[in-house]
Amino acid sequence: MTTEAMGLASLDARGVSAWFGDRKVLDRVDLTMHAGEVTALIGPSGCGKSTFLRVLNRMHELVPGASLAGSVSVDGLDIYDSSMRITDARRAIGMVFQKPNPFPAMSIADNVVSGLTLTGQKISKSDRADLIEESLTMAGLWNEVKDRLSAAGGGLSGGQQQRLCIARSLAVKPRVLLMDEPCSALDPTSTRRIEQTILELKEQVTIVIVTHNMQQAQRVSDRCAFFLAEAGTPGQIVEHGFTEQMFSTPEDPRTLDYVNGRFG
Repeated sequence: MTTEAMGLASLDARGVSAWFGDRKVLDRVDLTMHAGEVTALIGPSGCGKSTFLRVLNRMHELVPGASLAGSVSVDGLDIYDSSMRITDARRAIGMVFQKPNPFPAMSIADNVVSGLTLTGQKISKSDRADLIEESLTMAGLWNEVKDRLSAAGGGLSGGQQQRLCIARSLAVKPRVLLMDEPCSALDPTSTRRIEQTILELKEQVTIVIVTHNMQQAQRVSDRCAFFLAEAGTPGQIVEHGFTEQMFSTPEDPRTLDYVNGRFG
């Protein structure tokens, strides 16, 4: 599939603050996640990375008592604008979670296209077969499952289930794919396969990934944003930039300490 068909897009967050009830967990975060790149969100646990990721596709607002301020735009279109339906926002900005979550009793093929129903899309039977093959190929899973598409998704290995979830997200043709620690529950071999999939996908969809694995951030990302919450203050971005610079010559000494494992 060409990048034009997928519709590569940049994602812009401006002045994003977030609360759970009265507790502020993010404070005025500004970040551009560039089209056709992998942006890694790094930082210690509890600094707001995953909350920020959920703000990016309107999942934060589903938490009772949660609120937010600021804007998130896909190529200049604010996903929180009153004219933007939440299903359209989710279609443009897909999500892969920390723990693989396919529908276990549903077939591999049905898992891939299940997101179409959720976003109100219809597809012909012939196009369905093409979409399943295309999505599984993009997720690096087609050759492993092409002869058992009717088998239950829950019968796959953990790494295969995670790639099935990636295929499910890709089937709705998102412009951005968010990944919340997608390898944390996987073995090293499955992790390497997911990382290879990420590197292959970035030519077709903009990717934002939360990871606690600094080696993984170095391997897969083009740019990094370092989040930190100090002494009870809400999470903020200390600095962001190209990954190579962030790991070798960052501007803030706290960034150098973190990427070298001195805290967090």
